[in-house]
Amino acid sequence: MALWAGHALRHVVVGAVLALVLGVPVTPALAHAALVKTEPPRRALLAKAPAEVRLWFNEDIESAYASLVVLDPGKHPVTEVTPHLAPGDQKSLVLPLPELTPGKYSVTFRVLSLDGHVIQSSFDFTVQGTVQAQ
Repeated sequence: MALWAGHALRHVVVGAVLALVLGVPVTPALAHAALVKTEPPRRALLAKAPAEVRLWFNEDIESAYASLVVLDPGKHPVTEVTPHLAPGDQKSLVLPLPELTPGKYSVTFRVLSLDGHVIQSSFDFTVQGTVQAQ
């Protein structure tokens, strides 16, 4: 009887270890990309207009499905330029901007993470002064 209990315990321990080991690779696949930083920052009051809007995510994003639009105070797009991934950084989306006049601007974005999850949101920033020198 003691021999049978020892084998059973061994099977339970091996099964638990296998479940733990096999479960670890699944965890990262459940995580989705998230916005971690914006430039300009959300709700920023800027003395000078930014030359670009840049968004940083915690995971790589699909550039072919990325949308980033900046709307002027009248809710019209300030540029028709397509956003692009920052050179060498699959986690960062950039939209060059034309010269912006003072006012409140809205940034709207939608991206697809490599795991297929869509991230979309918006935020505002306000330009109080002139265009930033590059």
